[in-house]
Amino acid sequence: MRLFSGKITPLSEEIVRALSENRDIECESRKEVERDLESVFSQYVAAEREVMEKAKGLLESRGMPPSEMGRVRRLCADQKGIKIGDDMLDYLLDQCIEMLMHSSNVDEVYVEDHDLRRRMRPVLKKYLEVDEALDTEVRNQLKHVKEGSRTWEVEYRRIMSDIQRRKGLV
Repeated sequence: MRLFSGKITPLSEEIVRALSENRDIECESRKEVERDLESVFSQYVAAEREVMEKAKGLLESRGMPPSEMGRVRRLCADQKGIKIGDDMLDYLLDQCIEMLMHSSNVDEVYVEDHDLRRRMRPVLKKYLEVDEALDTEVRNQLKHVKEGSRTWEVEYRRIMSDIQRRKGLV
């Protein structure tokens, strides 16, 4: 699962629309609440990038194999105070709920936290699963290359960035 910076605005709009239309929250300006959510998601994307850069640096400086990236990335994320991987969805939901409760742009929250989660989870999950669909698309284009080879890794990154750019994800 991954959150793309190009999808932050539509994700925020869809969450606010879902919460407002179901009268879970009341606000004078949806746009302001959307901007609040965008800031939550943008901060997460920035923190995730920092974690990735730090993990790459640690792998390189310590001469560790690339297979250790996941473990090192998780340790860096823990130090940064964020969650990645499977825990990311719940972490982001917690951050969104916290923002809704403390934002001066939200006049009233009419439902319990678990109801907010239930309303936001499918929307957020839809946007986070874009990464899995992209991975499948890239792998389908790389069937002729042996996975795990240096060529495969280079081509994977190239094709992934082409598709992300074409779909407006970055």
